[in-house]
Amino acid sequence: MMDVKIINKQGAEWDISEIVEGMSWKTSRIGKAGSISFTLIKGAPLYQLKDFAYSNGDVVRLRVGKTNLFHGYIFSIDGGRDEAVKITAYDQTRYLMNSDTYVFKGVTAADVLRRIAKDFEIKLGTVDDTGYKIKTMSEDGQKLIDIICKAITITYANTGKDYCLYDDFGSLCLRLIDDRQLDFYIGDGSLMTDYSVKTSIDSDTYNRIKLYRSNKKTGKRDIFMSQDTVNIKRWGVLQLYQSVEEDANEAQIKELLNSLSLIKNRETKSLKISALGDTRVRAGMRIRIRISEYSVDQALLVDECTHNFDGSEHSMTLDMRVV
Repeated sequence: MMDVKIINKQGAEWDISEIVEGMSWKTSRIGKAGSISFTLIKGAPLYQLKDFAYSNGDVVRLRVGKTNLFHGYIFSIDGGRDEAVKITAYDQTRYLMNSDTYVFKGVTAADVLRRIAKDFEIKLGTVDDTGYKIKTMSEDGQKLIDIICKAITITYANTGKDYCLYDDFGSLCLRLIDDRQLDFYIGDGSLMTDYSVKTSIDSDTYNRIKLYRSNKKTGKRDIFMSQDTVNIKRWGVLQLYQSVEEDANEAQIKELLNSLSLIKNRETKSLKISALGDTRVRAGMRIRIRISEYSVDQALLVDECTHNFDGSEHSMTLDMRVV
């Protein structure tokens, strides 16, 4: 059973479960805030109570059964002459859309998150030790979430370990993705109702990697490059151009070139699955997928997940990353 509450600025707590329609809960693996959107019916008896009120910034909590799913804040209220009012709320990851300037030296991605969370009064939950120390990161006027994601990406490029940033019912967490595999599968004969497969070189495919290092002695940039001439003939030049730390040596840069080439020099394959809903599923988890038609039987990473609740019906859509 779905339990939805609004806690307004006066401290009043309102159970709106009976007047909610079209509840949707969305999570993304990285780079976006978790959100819920739903419609309230103004003609319901609750609206007749003179004390019932809500506004932007009020807390919204969503539970299904005994599972805590969402704790966030109203960011938009869309109403008019009709009886429907659409509300959208985001978890505290939304506050990472703020921009600021930071210079980091000798820190881990976890350190970056902790520093930013402290500065912006964001509550933290479980933060795994990411281990790898980033020599320097200088970010001028960048979105906070982009700064944190860059630190996660640098860590992945140098260690092969990927991390998921997400809000767990009001606490921002950073977890190693390998630790978050669920113990059931989706696919033939289990939950899945539909699927589609897409291959692309349009979003995250590069066959030429060009790294640059600022050289204070010469006042110029040292360029290091790796390219795949076979794939350039197939796809044309798809170039990734990014900086490395000034004190990185050539062996370290070569290792990074090899790592990026391995990760980026290939087609991306995505899988979209429609399934019966299970509240244990959210972005950033690995789930075993079995689809015999495409010979798929492996644990895949959920990039985006949308849960839809309509009365007693619960469905979900998963966007999976296929390596």
